[in-house]
Amino acid sequence: MIEFKLPSLGADMEEGKLLEWKAKPGDRVKRGDVVAVVDTSKAAVEVEIWEEGTMREQLVQPGETVPVGTTLALLLAPGEDAATAVRPRIAPLRPVAPAAAAPSARRRISPAARKHAEDLGVDLEKVQGSGPQAAVTVEDVERMKVPAKEQKEEIEKARALNMRSAIAAAMGRSKREIPHYYLSETVPMLRASEWLAQENAKRPITGRLLMAVLQLKAVALALGKFPDLNGFFRDGAHLPSAAAHVGVAISLRQGGLVAPAIHDVQAKSLDELMRSLSDLVKRARAGSLRSSEMSDPTITVTNLGEGGVESVFAIIYPPQVAIVGFGTIAERPWVHAGELRVAPTVVASLAADHRVSDGHRGALFLAEIARLLQEPEKL
Repeated sequence: MIEFKLPSLGADMEEGKLLEWKAKPGDRVKRGDVVAVVDTSKAAVEVEIWEEGTMREQLVQPGETVPVGTTLALLLAPGEDAATAVRPRIAPLRPVAPAAAAPSARRRISPAARKHAEDLGVDLEKVQGSGPQAAVTVEDVERMKVPAKEQKEEIEKARALNMRSAIAAAMGRSKREIPHYYLSETVPMLRASEWLAQENAKRPITGRLLMAVLQLKAVALALGKFPDLNGFFRDGAHLPSAAAHVGVAISLRQGGLVAPAIHDVQAKSLDELMRSLSDLVKRARAGSLRSSEMSDPTITVTNLGEGGVESVFAIIYPPQVAIVGFGTIAERPWVHAGELRVAPTVVASLAADHRVSDGHRGALFLAEIARLLQEPEKL
């Protein structure tokens, strides 16, 4: 029998609230199927399953909040018989509390008030009754009603606060545990800017490329030569990744950010990468991401160019071992072939883990990114 557990969807996630099951007992599922939706401090995430089998028993129900690693459901493996399958021993979700003492008297709540409270989402335990014998009336419920707009604002405010706390906890852990080193390189962007303008002039507006996709592709290709900057640091060892699953830092409208992955960036064309980036940003801001996008970025790229920031020195997102930043592309003094001229440049930065790499390797990595951006037609 297979245990389907709540996965960690990032270093800042300790628990999740099950919102919805996408599969029911008896359904056959395969690797990559979305079987549940879980609310984290950042977004509602579609959780994929990485085993093939038949949904046997769901141990957690929508509305329950459980720690990462909790068994959410049990599945029968292919060919396994329900009658003879051995159910694994699973710890209870929480200690069993002693039964509460029975109330001395049942609260009086009119059926109309109970229905009205259900419609409005009002907690009857918080309503003080004003009717005979302190009975709860429709008017009592009405007084507890929160306007829909105000309620939505409160929910968004609470989510933003939770997200900020989660980000702070993850970044605090990163700075405590990871010996960071920082490097930056000013990269000439005249060649890339001219090529991009010429390329986009041939395309319809909906098919145009952003400079960000050239930068993402350059980072991914550079990682092929510097695998010590790609992957994870777990249990005292670096686990390099053969593929570049690049996490893209995306600011959310309600505040905070997420950094879900675009998978196999090194193998994607610029057009494919543009479509993937547009789709990822749209779904991130709509709160519709997949668990694989949140759990397996092998490096993160943050681009603050649109905000006019000259350079950014980011903090590594554990268990990754590096993060790359790009500032705004701006015209600056630049010496080329012995001549001083004004040219578009960008400051590319790197924060990396000294347990895995050193400044020499990091400098060569940034130089490779710069070289690749001088040949945009080859990206």
